[in-house]
Amino acid sequence: MLPELLQGSEGGGFLIIKDSTCYSGRHLLRSFISAALKREEAVHVLGFEVSEEELKHGLKGSATERLHFHNAYVDPLGWTDCPPFTVNQFTLKDLEHLFNQTSQSKPAILVIDSLSWIMRHLSPPFVCRTLQQLKKGGAVRTVIGLLHSDMHQQGVVGSVCHLATSVITVSPGGRGDEAVAKTTRRLKSGKVTQDGEIFSIKEDLSVIITQGKPSLPGPKGAEAEELEDPTVNLTFNLLLSDQEREAKEKLALPFVFSKEKKTALLHSGPGSGRILYEPDAADDYDQEDPDDDLDV
Repeated sequence: MLPELLQGSEGGGFLIIKDSTCYSGRHLLRSFISAALKREEAVHVLGFEVSEEELKHGLKGSATERLHFHNAYVDPLGWTDCPPFTVNQFTLKDLEHLFNQTSQSKPAILVIDSLSWIMRHLSPPFVCRTLQQLKKGGAVRTVIGLLHSDMHQQGVVGSVCHLATSVITVSPGGRGDEAVAKTTRRLKSGKVTQDGEIFSIKEDLSVIITQGKPSLPGPKGAEAEELEDPTVNLTFNLLLSDQEREAKEKLALPFVFSKEKKTALLHSGPGSGRILYEPDAADDYDQEDPDDDLDV
């Protein structure tokens, strides 16, 4: 699934790379930028956490001309007189203004490095609303955001990830430069697919899948077959004998109507109670308004 996303199959969507202090997702984020530039797409980067030089490290060739870095790294809070870009400019109007300043024939890709920095200074509902507007608008083709999951409460992370069409959770792999990517993807049909892959990133930022599905920790082979039965040392028996099972099947449960009970209730037999009423001359009964005597 990861190679498909790198090839640009997330058109019109919102992709989140979710990392933690155990493994940084910025390496994979730069791989997505490199793949988009190779497809000759324009990429706009809102850089809050690293400088332009660090972000472009490893990106070679004339493709970097289509990379537009909006520098929020030097003064993200607008303390100077003329900051290049601030966190308060994270609005649909200001972002569309940035896109219109560059000549591009088709919607660009917006990369946010990182969403966590923005959400530390703006309210999560406002950030979610802006991301939703970017998804519905036609200014960008795809939004890719880096999210540090251990910087926020679980509810905040869940709210942002709920907006995403794809969430890639990265964690360290078992060997050296390998990492594990667990991808959750929501299709337009409403179906949700999940996949896990072990990958590594080369110096040219290309992604190599080393294993399709990571193996889960636990016993393998003969060790798994020799696992002890967890019910061996219980002080009670979980199984039923034949006599107990027969008694259970014959037990009549309360409030469960059998066929005989339903027949007896629906078809009254001889001797069942009936109410007979014959009106007398003193009764004031109006055929047109039978409830006239109830009026107050």
